[in-house]
Amino acid sequence: MSRQDRIMEFINVPRNGNRKKFLSVIAVAIFLIILLWNSLVFISPGNVGVLIHRSSGGVDSTPMGVGFHFKWPVFQEIVEYPIFMQTLVLTRASREGNPYNEEINVNSVEGQPISCDVSLSFELLTSKVPYLYSSFRTSIELITHGFAKQSIRQALQEVVGRTEVVNFLGKDKAQVVRLTQEDLQKRLGDYGFLVKQFTLNEVRAPDSIVRAIEAKNTMAQEALRAQNELQKKQFEAQQRIIEAEGEAKAILTRAQSQAESNRLLSASLTAALVEYKRIERWNGQLPQVSGGATPFINLQK
Repeated sequence: MSRQDRIMEFINVPRNGNRKKFLSVIAVAIFLIILLWNSLVFISPGNVGVLIHRSSGGVDSTPMGVGFHFKWPVFQEIVEYPIFMQTLVLTRASREGNPYNEEINVNSVEGQPISCDVSLSFELLTSKVPYLYSSFRTSIELITHGFAKQSIRQALQEVVGRTEVVNFLGKDKAQVVRLTQEDLQKRLGDYGFLVKQFTLNEVRAPDSIVRAIEAKNTMAQEALRAQNELQKKQFEAQQRIIEAEGEAKAILTRAQSQAESNRLLSASLTAALVEYKRIERWNGQLPQVSGGATPFINLQK
């Protein structure tokens, strides 16, 4: 018995025409398994599915949630889109793992060129994912590096184009970021983008502008230091004036007190009091040397 015959005998397949029927059943079963496998699509957590009808080119307006979903092979396709938060980073060449130069170039109100490294964090609204796919018919990666990148450039130019370069690099930078983020939400919101955060990671201006700003800042710091020193001296002078006025008032107060004391003392020095004090100090002895007359001491008044 040949090896093939032993195999067929093992699987209990007849050697007559029923063998073809059996093989046909096996082939149909395999085909159905493959068909079923290609008909089921699993949507991962953090994603939604978009059902596409290949025959008509239409897209279902209702997104598919997490889990297994059935599609008709050949006639239908399910495209998976992420709805978790993503970050688009656009920088100069060879940075952030990107070999291409994707920095954003804009001009200030004076026409000064400025290059910016930016990032945009966003989410996709589940209900609008089918419309997003219908509008662009491509992956989210190509949409963000195409349409979203161009929207960032337009929004940033709109804001920076009304701002002086000195202010953009200085006190108005936070305002530029806020206004650009608001503009981006308007531009991208209709397609289901929910802008979470826009960031200016690095700003590069011409060296001449940077040096002029540094010189201006140095002069401002020197002026502030001089002003602080002047205020310090004025404060010290004011303190000395206050101390002098206090000392003068103290001297005046002491003089007034002394004068009042002298006035009271003078008022109290009557003739009787003087006589009394003189008698109080007399020791009872008359002078040993005197003239021809005996001194008379008046003990009564």
